[in-house]
Amino acid sequence: MNRNKFPSPFELKPPAGAEEWQEMYSWYHLTTADRRELDESRFWFQDRLHHPNVLYPYDEIFSECWWHALGVFNTRIFALPPAFGVDQRVINGYLYASPIPVPNQEEIGKRAEIYRKRAGHYYENWNEIYKEWKKKTTAKFEELKIINFEVLPDLEDESLVFNHVGSSSGHKLIEQFSRMILIMYETFQWHFELLNIGYAAYLTFFGFCREAFPQINDQTISLMVGGMDIDIYRPDDELKRLAKKAIQLNLGQLFIAEANPTDIFANLEVTSAGKQWLKDWQQTSDPWFRVATDPGHPGGYHNYKTWLEDPQIPLAYVKDYIIRLQQGEDIDRPTEKIKAERNRITAEYRALLAEEDQPGFDAMVDLARRVFVYIEEHMLYIDHWMWSTFWQKSRQLAKVFVTMNYFQDAEDMFFLQRHEVMEALYDLVAGWSVGSTSRGWGYWGPIIAKRRKIYELLKTWEAPPALGKPPEAVTEPFTVMLWGITTEKVNEWLHKESSPNLLTGISGSPGIVEGPARVINDLSQLTTVREGEILVCPSTSPSWSPVFSKIAATVSDAGGIMSHTAIVCREYGLPAVVGIGNAVATIQTGQRLRVDGTKGTVEILNGP
Repeated sequence: MNRNKFPSPFELKPPAGAEEWQEMYSWYHLTTADRRELDESRFWFQDRLHHPNVLYPYDEIFSECWWHALGVFNTRIFALPPAFGVDQRVINGYLYASPIPVPNQEEIGKRAEIYRKRAGHYYENWNEIYKEWKKKTTAKFEELKIINFEVLPDLEDESLVFNHVGSSSGHKLIEQFSRMILIMYETFQWHFELLNIGYAAYLTFFGFCREAFPQINDQTISLMVGGMDIDIYRPDDELKRLAKKAIQLNLGQLFIAEANPTDIFANLEVTSAGKQWLKDWQQTSDPWFRVATDPGHPGGYHNYKTWLEDPQIPLAYVKDYIIRLQQGEDIDRPTEKIKAERNRITAEYRALLAEEDQPGFDAMVDLARRVFVYIEEHMLYIDHWMWSTFWQKSRQLAKVFVTMNYFQDAEDMFFLQRHEVMEALYDLVAGWSVGSTSRGWGYWGPIIAKRRKIYELLKTWEAPPALGKPPEAVTEPFTVMLWGITTEKVNEWLHKESSPNLLTGISGSPGIVEGPARVINDLSQLTTVREGEILVCPSTSPSWSPVFSKIAATVSDAGGIMSHTAIVCREYGLPAVVGIGNAVATIQTGQRLRVDGTKGTVEILNGP
């Protein structure tokens, strides 16, 4: 391997039989000859946080949304001084990202003046703006929820005539699909409205601490903003509350004895105590159980149901909490303990500063704590509520296609790009409108069959962690804080020989612990996790939160110091090493690990 660069995007060959994979994705997402020089001159990393798996053509919309929104707020709206946006390419079905630095110091200086004025307005009015943000986002969420895709009728209802509606159910089907797509594009703009400058405030605070306190480590800095009571933990907190209520109502044994949600709910209907608990569950479940169950960062794939759609997942957590409560365990997050530690650390470092520097330090700490709330909470509103509802509605539309004999399987639709789905919708509606037969499966059938085959072949390809020309420095705030792609990490990929027994990542949460590994690829496997085990996973999301009160540490392939995995482990006081890249592929369940969350290392001590 050339130690000065990674493989070129143009050197990578797909698996045999998948040579025509590019037709599955939008032309603007591809590496092509006309921009070969540009793409080979850049650094690309595989986005294991949002898209650890092969992209379905329809699911490409998720990456499109953040591609535009992240970039425009960095580049065109707030003018972050050191960084433009993050570019994207799809290579052999996997998403690669490339942070684009501002090219020279003069330009950085010009952007800094603009940034101070624009971001300063948001920082000064953060609480009010965030309140407005919640209001407009939840309103858009309600708008998305009422979208409903229905099978087109043989004959329209007479109300269309007597109410002078003037348009058909076919038009409504097309209009609702268009509106659903635009809602997601708009709300993903809002997703980055506060997020980019939130991360920038964090980086400013980090930079100050590193300069003022040369011996401080990243975890200690991050602990100064922990101990927050925020909505992202609300779904898990509601499960704990419902478990406690079940015990109070003497219903605990029912949950332990039954495994099937249908049986549990049926048995609850028998008694007044059961009905009381069930009413609480129903009132709580929407929106708090509208939680995506993706294997990592939520929102990126259509084929993962929510707790709301699959109650077996949250009910399994309730059962586990009941058992642990009956054993006398404390299942609550140690928020007060974390907050006390936060205040102690902050006071100690503040005391090291000259008196005239302390007010500035106080202001930075205050701002970092304020933006932290949004940095975590936005995931609940956008990545969970909005995206899980979008995927739910998309699956509903797919069933309409099947019911009307247009597609053969509900998954067929997801092998089309979103604009191809619009073409199919028009074809469906046109055939229905004139009482004829749409071209439908005769056109799409061979295309979908070919793409299904290619998709399965692409799943066998091992995507390299990085491609192209390594950067001199990684400065884009998302790349550093969320993905965990740092200058040091890039150099490590280039120059360090891998060790089979020592894995190196990013220090997500401090502490050292030893214990047996539990490798989890999917949320459905979380019920196998035992007390005191070390969770090894691609990455985590809030839907994984109930497991953190029973594990000893977390090791993840993706993520940075401000990824959800790192943040939630600090809130639970658990060591974490994130951004390793190959932990799931290397570690086996049962192997004994030594996790050093302070140094960012994981040592495999023995075989499984």
